Amino acid sequence: MIYSLRVADMPTTERPRERLLAHGAKRLSAAELVAILLGTGQGTGRLSAVGLGQFLLSHLGTAQFNGDGLCALRDVSAEELMAISGVGPAKAATILAALELGKRVLQSQPPNLTVVDDPAVAAAALGHELMWQSQERFAVLLLDVKHRIIGSKVVSIGTATETLAHPREIFREVIKRGATRIIVAHNHPSGSLEPSQEDLTLTRQLLQGAHLLGIPLLDHLILGNGDWSSIRQSSNLWSEAAE
Repeated sequence: MIYSLRVADMPTTERPRERLLAHGAKRLSAAELVAILLGTGQGTGRLSAVGLGQFLLSHLGTAQFNGDGLCALRDVSAEELMAISGVGPAKAATILAALELGKRVLQSQPPNLTVVDDPAVAAAALGHELMWQSQERFAVLLLDVKHRIIGSKVVSIGTATETLAHPREIFREVIKRGATRIIVAHNHPSGSLEPSQEDLTLTRQLLQGAHLLGIPLLDHLILGNGDWSSIRQSSNLWSEAAE
């Protein structure tokens, strides 16, 4: 089995570091990404670095998050990592440093007056408020007529599974701040990026309100687990509203 091989014994094209450089980080499994941080294997059953990465994710998921080791990594401690056979202080520190850097990158905000010409820019602007929250939050990104950021606001905080947002609350903030374009967003603590039926219903209501007020709603984003999706890109709601 490949996960019991030393990385040095793997074909060059199958080694995690070489695969990352050749194909990009997104092509690697979570276990392979952890393996690059670990550098070497050992641990339970003399696993390779990839095998140890897989074992680490499996162990953390079983212990805390019903099999989701990636979610467990979100708030893992050095003590929890070092409790895993094969992970000592150096490897635990490397993993925690990489996790913290990733969080800081996601939480870094574009400055005010940045032009939002792509949903990714909006997701970055709201990520610090929404991405890693354990409760659902609903936020609005406020833009001027040139699609430049003039502010943002969390308008509601819900439970772990639902948030409460009403168009009245959203547009009150928009009008108060003098925004002429808006993007709304909320997070899914589960990490799922699929819009619920409630998400779609609220988006329809917001599109209707935006039309009446003459304040275009440019998108509704869903954030979770380090990623985002655009309801505008995945649905035909904007086309329906224009008819």
